[in-house]
Amino acid sequence: MPQWNLAPGRTSRQEVLPFPASNLVVQPGAVSLTGPSTRASFRDLTGTGWAVGALLRPAGVVQLNLEPDRLRDTEAPFVAPDLLASVEAAMAHDDGATARGEAASAFARWAEDRMVPPDAAGRLANAMEELIATDRSIVRVEQVAGRLGVSVRGVQRLARSHVGVTPLAIIRRYRQQEAAVRLREEPAVTIADIAAELGYADHAHLSRDFRTVLGRTPRTYRGGQ
Repeated sequence: MPQWNLAPGRTSRQEVLPFPASNLVVQPGAVSLTGPSTRASFRDLTGTGWAVGALLRPAGVVQLNLEPDRLRDTEAPFVAPDLLASVEAAMAHDDGATARGEAASAFARWAEDRMVPPDAAGRLANAMEELIATDRSIVRVEQVAGRLGVSVRGVQRLARSHVGVTPLAIIRRYRQQEAAVRLREEPAVTIADIAAELGYADHAHLSRDFRTVLGRTPRTYRGGQ
């Protein structure tokens, strides 16, 4: 839930790292859906504003009747006037902590009213995402298939229908997100150590993936923080 209040004429550029998931975002006057991203992007913030975003799990994407592969690297309007009204009312509260809490509750109520427990495919897609997100040893699609008890082709179909990118892309995006956090927050840890802990064969493999997605090396990214 970012909030900002910038002086007139000032712009704050925020880097957005690629992430293999869809986000439902409420901002003053509009609701939008951002699909899974495959490249870094930027948002320029000016004036005063706020946003309340909800990261959708794979089963949640299909419940909103979305085709995630068509949303890849795009942002589109999403019609949800009741969600917009309830979140705007919450964010109008004078106390910031209260506003954020009420906005989160409004989002949760909206989801509970419209979503049912996921079906078998949705549960499997959620399990796939959780496995990749939490187990750093997962670096190959074959590992995901083996742990879930399905074929590699089955994992590929699940990723395409519920996330919108390939399972290998999901794995790499999560590892790159972790690498970015470590690079920012742990300056004493070497890039080689980060690469090893995230399952990369060596420093060069991490640097290649990082440069492909972010356009710069881990060393350059760390130096720019």
